[in-house]
Amino acid sequence: MKIARRNDLSLRLLEVFGTLMLCRTTTAAAEELGISQPSVSTAIQQLEGQLGFALFERTKKRMIPTDDARILLTEVEPLFEQLRSVEARVRDLRGGATGKLRIMATPPLGHSVVPEALSVFMEPRPDVTVQYDVRRMENVIDAVAIGAVDIGLCLGLASHPEITVQTLRNDRMVALMRSDHPLAALAIITPSDLTAHRFIGLERASSLGLAVQNAFEETHTPYRPQVEVRYCHTAAVLAQACQAVAIVDRYTAGFPPYSELESRPFDPPIGVPACMILRQGRPESRLAREFQTALRNTLLF
Repeated sequence: MKIARRNDLSLRLLEVFGTLMLCRTTTAAAEELGISQPSVSTAIQQLEGQLGFALFERTKKRMIPTDDARILLTEVEPLFEQLRSVEARVRDLRGGATGKLRIMATPPLGHSVVPEALSVFMEPRPDVTVQYDVRRMENVIDAVAIGAVDIGLCLGLASHPEITVQTLRNDRMVALMRSDHPLAALAIITPSDLTAHRFIGLERASSLGLAVQNAFEETHTPYRPQVEVRYCHTAAVLAQACQAVAIVDRYTAGFPPYSELESRPFDPPIGVPACMILRQGRPESRLAREFQTALRNTLLF
């Protein structure tokens, strides 16, 4: 029984061939590869010996590609693309100084601590590319689950069957209002305090909106927001413009446009964990781990 002969084609010889096809001359190819001109010629001869046909017509001044060489180039070009992708990945793993990181966050974190963490992360890494987007929680979860992003960040997610959820920090929601609002004189705001004042509620279908509604029900206080919005940032804008009270997360309350508003603890406490979500069973890149360090350090303040 005759055993099939293994493939003896050398990737290095193919690399020399591809570089020569691109550079046109052995001198330029040698400079590109960092080897001598005779080494380029020798490599092409070895490859032709393995293939069993000529790749170039040799003249005194240049090597002219044959039709077979052009056909071979179209076959191996996808391989070169894959090799370049592997090389880029190796550089990412080796030094964490180059590569691409994909991040998606919900608005409260996406407009507050994540930009600060990104600034710290990118400063020593000028060659790192970051793809960053701010979306609703369901969009962030879906993007992480299918591998479209490396790291997702959101508030108030306890667990999820399709992703790994890590709690970075626990905080509580606060009442936000203008300094001239009557309730600004109180140290703590309760649901009963809001019954006689304009109140901005959060969309009840959201996890934070449902948590606020449950707090009212827990104290047997009717939940009657005059305006109901989707995002905490929208609630803060209305609290500032309409002499109203909004119940929001601490990240929204600390965002610069609203820092002049008064913030008071809301009771009963509504816990809001800041969460990082990752794809299950997928190893983290070095870039992802280093960004997580920058983010955790930012969250300490």
